[in-house]
Amino acid sequence: MAEKAHPKKAPAHSALPSAPIAEYYRQMHLIRRLEEEAARAYAAGKIGGFLHLYIGQEAVGVGALAALKPEDYVVTTYRDHGIAIAKGMSSRKLMAELWGKATGCSGGLGGSMHMFDAENNMLGGYGIVGGHIPLAAGVAFACKYRGDKRVTLCFFGDGAVSIGGFHEALSLAALWKLPIVFICENNEFSMGTPLSRTLSVEDISIKADGYGMARDRFFATDVMLVKERIAEAVARARDESLPTLVEVRTYRFRGHSMSDPAKYRTPKELEEHKSRDPLTLARKKLIESGATEEDVAKIEAAVEAEVVDAIKFADESPSPDVNVLEPTTYDGPFAA
Repeated sequence: MAEKAHPKKAPAHSALPSAPIAEYYRQMHLIRRLEEEAARAYAAGKIGGFLHLYIGQEAVGVGALAALKPEDYVVTTYRDHGIAIAKGMSSRKLMAELWGKATGCSGGLGGSMHMFDAENNMLGGYGIVGGHIPLAAGVAFACKYRGDKRVTLCFFGDGAVSIGGFHEALSLAALWKLPIVFICENNEFSMGTPLSRTLSVEDISIKADGYGMARDRFFATDVMLVKERIAEAVARARDESLPTLVEVRTYRFRGHSMSDPAKYRTPKELEEHKSRDPLTLARKKLIESGATEEDVAKIEAAVEAEVVDAIKFADESPSPDVNVLEPTTYDGPFAA
């Protein structure tokens, strides 16, 4: 499918040229730098629990969310930092949540795997593999019931397509004609297990055929192509109230989580994928669009300043007060 132009209003950032790729590169570079600093903070003991990095997959989140309207919804997995930033979460709120601080997006109580931002309709990262996919279908059902023309994007990994919730969600989405786009971020490994040992077919998108659902499949090295292809599925959801399964082939440059040394792949394989780094390719496309090296340097400097500020904010923010433990643990609709 040929790549098509998607005109967009120039970003309101003084350092950015007018081309849309400038804003996409800024977001991708910001996500990369935030993740790199999160990895350092984790190694230094400032971040606890689990930490799943989005390094290498930035073009998927940025490109896909560029196809949405602000009022649309996003539901995703525990690899959620980059998606949250692309959906509009501030770097400060993200890093403070990773630090477990009261100023984080969930008051420091959610942590890395549960980024949530109601203001930007980021409905959370979820830790149970495949468990969030039916929830996303429920969000789409609510949108259809209300007739509000909102679209839901649901991200998940290749490991989730063998989970029962994946099939239940696709079955009901097709049956009820829900305005949802299911995006499988196929990074070729379910934790440390390669695709060849987890799936009987290499093309995940053909699973849509069993439910009479539209499908698409492509490699996510070009953020502009991601936007174009996801925009087609979003239009189908918004205008026709029909779901789509999209398999986006990508690759993570780090292990499954910070505890994974990724010994199951060779250095040669990793370097081969890094030679097609979507961030590097976006930078090249930005230069080709007319930006100068000075323009790009300004973008990168602004990103660096934002990252430094976010780290300082997280470091200096207070921890949650002990008084939040009882109401957040025991209070709720079923509390006595």
